[in-house]
Amino acid sequence: MLKIKRVFDLFLIFLSIPLILPIYLLLILVILTQLKIPILFKQPRPGLNGKIFDILKFRTMTYERDKNGILLTDEVRLTKFGKLLRSTSLDELPSLWNVLKGDMSLVGPRPLLIEYLPLYSTKQARRHEVKPGITGWAQVNGRNAISWDEKFNLDVWYVDNQSILLDIKILWMTIIKVITRSGINQDGKATMEKFKSNNEES
Repeated sequence: MLKIKRVFDLFLIFLSIPLILPIYLLLILVILTQLKIPILFKQPRPGLNGKIFDILKFRTMTYERDKNGILLTDEVRLTKFGKLLRSTSLDELPSLWNVLKGDMSLVGPRPLLIEYLPLYSTKQARRHEVKPGITGWAQVNGRNAISWDEKFNLDVWYVDNQSILLDIKILWMTIIKVITRSGINQDGKATMEKFKSNNEES
């Protein structure tokens, strides 16, 4: 399955280059105007079997700090243009490089923060049995508008039921979600609330 997914991912990426490249270049120019450099946001994330890699995204926040040098909240630093990028998922375009490198797949559980690794239950940790994805089963079934428990259950369901046909379905559903811009954030929050272990094995 892993080799078939790899071929499938590369085929779709190379097929879409004529459409993606002009958008990519345009966004670079706009980000340079709106946020200056750096253009990309890079952060270490756990991938397949917990192996750490650097995920790439377009930057959507400023680096504004308070008088003590501490970064301001996400809500304050997230720009209007950044909100647009997130609501259309265009901030994820640089992650295609992670797919080309083999760190990620087009479809799979989203790569989360390293700090969450020791907080997972045995079941929740199973999300790392496959490569993380740019989109996934949890993203098309609520994304950031659902609870962490619901999200992890959907991730594990994908691990147990993955197939190329399911990936095609998820990619199509992702396009619909992006167009309707549903499930982008939790109510009243610019980003997903951080995961805190419930210390329950399931």
